[in-house]
Amino acid sequence: MPSPPPRFPHEAPKSGRRESWIRRLADSHRDHPDREVVAGHHNINYVVPLSWPLAVLLITMPFRARVKCRMPREAVEVVPRIWPSETELLTVVSRRLKEVPRCFRDFGDWSLHSYRAGKALCEVQPDGPVGEAMMRSLAEFFARAADVPEKELPPRPDGWPEPGRSQEFLDWLIGFTENQVHRPNRRRFEGLFDAVGIHSDVMTAFRADPDHRRLTPRPFGLLHTDVHRGNIVVDRRHVAVIDWELAMYGDPLHDLATHLVRMEYEKDEQTRMQELWAEAMDRAGHRDMTEGMAADLPVYLDFEYAQSVFPDIMRAALDLTASAVGPDDADYALASARVCRALRRAAEPLKLAEVPDARVAERALRDWYAGPFGRSAPSGCASRTGTPTGPPRG
Repeated sequence: MPSPPPRFPHEAPKSGRRESWIRRLADSHRDHPDREVVAGHHNINYVVPLSWPLAVLLITMPFRARVKCRMPREAVEVVPRIWPSETELLTVVSRRLKEVPRCFRDFGDWSLHSYRAGKALCEVQPDGPVGEAMMRSLAEFFARAADVPEKELPPRPDGWPEPGRSQEFLDWLIGFTENQVHRPNRRRFEGLFDAVGIHSDVMTAFRADPDHRRLTPRPFGLLHTDVHRGNIVVDRRHVAVIDWELAMYGDPLHDLATHLVRMEYEKDEQTRMQELWAEAMDRAGHRDMTEGMAADLPVYLDFEYAQSVFPDIMRAALDLTASAVGPDDADYALASARVCRALRRAAEPLKLAEVPDARVAERALRDWYAGPFGRSAPSGCASRTGTPTGPPRG
């Protein structure tokens, strides 16, 4: 079962009487009876009012302020995390992008953050067009993230692709999908994968696809990699992007591609967002980050659709195991729809021979649930993937 990410040395619990009081007061905030629960795929957050005593100790102002008590959720690993400490990254990002919530304290098993007031875009506009103003704000966000100096970011893992080596960066992403997501979960989900047409060599074939040209070298920058409607907070005229734990350093076109896919823009807005992104990068002095965009962005989009098929199918199946009484017909119908949608999106990049219909997908899900990996997860495996119980915020 996955454990919380390891701490960096500087994150060891601080000592002293003041820090003891901070921890004691923070614990009381976390256990506040009127806390608001905001759940995401990777964390559970309790949002509570900030008391005067804790505000004084943290040297911040409490005027109608709230704080977020943030705890990692146990989940199947489906996305890369190159920086184990979100806290260390937020120290840099919140200094450069003032709207980003900062981390007050990291206690190891949970952390205390400032809270960005407002509503998640998924609450305000769960689907459909978001409008020109919102897209312009998001384009400017990407350009400002690209301004964060490389030297201020935490160290990257050994062997990380050097700036400009865009093809190596994409190859690393493909390798992670194959070696950390697909293969480790193949035994548990093999029957389900095979039944819906996801065979063991799909990512190998994707990597070798002759239709994918070699990527143009581009400068690297700070990437959020998960800018979707649940991670965008709107407050009056202000927009903030939260939840930075999946951030990385790499080719900016990857960040744009994940955004375009996960926002689920309609076709005209997807095209317009690409234009606004390129214009914002140009204005910010990052024109070189847009080199080869017309040819390379489709490759990153293909990769995003291809890699998403694994977590989408696994989450649909694992959510069937969440209820103590077992799934009903409606649960199977919903899971089947999720599987079919993932397969339709991945069909072209993975060159799937055919996409099964809802009936075939539902039968495959029922067979998986009735098998040894369905009703009860094997020892050492997470039984669910942290599917949000509400709008996914941070």
